[in-house]
Amino acid sequence: MEIRLRGSIRLQTLPPYLFAELDRKKEDTEASGREVLDLGVGDPDIPTPRPIVEELRAAVLDPATHRYPSYRGSAEFREAAAAWLKKRFDIDVNPATELISVIGTKEGLFHLALAIANPGDYVLVPDPAYPVYANAARFAHATPYPLPLEPPDFLPRLDLIPDDVLEQASLMYLNYPNNPTSATATREFFRQVVEFAHKNRIAVCHDAAYSEIYFGEPPPSILEIEGAMDVAIEMHSLSKTYNMTGWRVGFACGNQDLVEALATTKTNLDSGVFVAIQRAAIKAFSLYDELTGPIRDTYRSRRDVIAAALDEAGFAFKRPDATFYVWFEIPDGFRGGSVEFAGQLLERAGVLVAPGVGFGEHGEGYCRISLTAPDDVIKRAAEKLAAYRA
Repeated sequence: MEIRLRGSIRLQTLPPYLFAELDRKKEDTEASGREVLDLGVGDPDIPTPRPIVEELRAAVLDPATHRYPSYRGSAEFREAAAAWLKKRFDIDVNPATELISVIGTKEGLFHLALAIANPGDYVLVPDPAYPVYANAARFAHATPYPLPLEPPDFLPRLDLIPDDVLEQASLMYLNYPNNPTSATATREFFRQVVEFAHKNRIAVCHDAAYSEIYFGEPPPSILEIEGAMDVAIEMHSLSKTYNMTGWRVGFACGNQDLVEALATTKTNLDSGVFVAIQRAAIKAFSLYDELTGPIRDTYRSRRDVIAAALDEAGFAFKRPDATFYVWFEIPDGFRGGSVEFAGQLLERAGVLVAPGVGFGEHGEGYCRISLTAPDDVIKRAAEKLAAYRA
């Protein structure tokens, strides 16, 4: 008997997922026999540091880790994460009530919308942005409302949001250091956000996944701002900080009610982070100073190589102070958008970049380069970019 599969309304509202489309283009080009220098997806190529791997190895051999984990994360994990927050940002959170483990921040970001937003609500999302923010709103049957991120600072203009949208908005996502623009935010901006959230009774979710990939002043946390614990929850990931994207571990912290709402949703939808991975994460927190400096040095070097190539080719861009992305403008006079330009770059130079419009309407006119490729690939791609002419 054939099933009658219509597909849910949720799936029908989703746009094509950018990174799946990038994979398809890469496969098609490679199938034709041409080499692809892949600077499209932000997945660290550097291995997870050995001490973390060794901690996981030992933990896996302990039968105590083979059972169901705590939904909220082990007490030891939450205490270690809270201690790291105190050391890094001088933030005090209660690990029992104001912090919860997540299976990578993508999961936490998505489940938060299900926990907070209702059908008919607006969810304020940056544009351009990581697609998960808008898609999480759609899965909650809420409407994503774009907040344009425009040069030179790529910060949203909160004063331009219409009153009728604010009246129906329940949640706002932010992300600094920012993917895809690599922009950073100041404490003064976060103060404005906290004041805005209090005034309009809107929850704020700050995705701080790139907070530890920086090349100058360490980026702030929104929870450093007075009053933020009343309105905000912040997501932290070990994926970028320690090259642990495949491990799927991070944590959410902040306002107790928001953490509890997320915990309730997760209790019904997942079974928590594998205990052995939590133990490895605890080791990572303990070795933060030792392990993260070399990772930042690698991305700084790669940034400089790509920046020099873009300069030589005449592309307009801002040299990033954080993240492992470079956001650049497509050439003046190019007849077509970012998808067409990325396709031309792939065809002529064999370099795969992410078209800006894949991150939202306001990403049109830009492309994103990811620095998460081996040094030899970065250097060869830089040579191709330096020689490229539209």
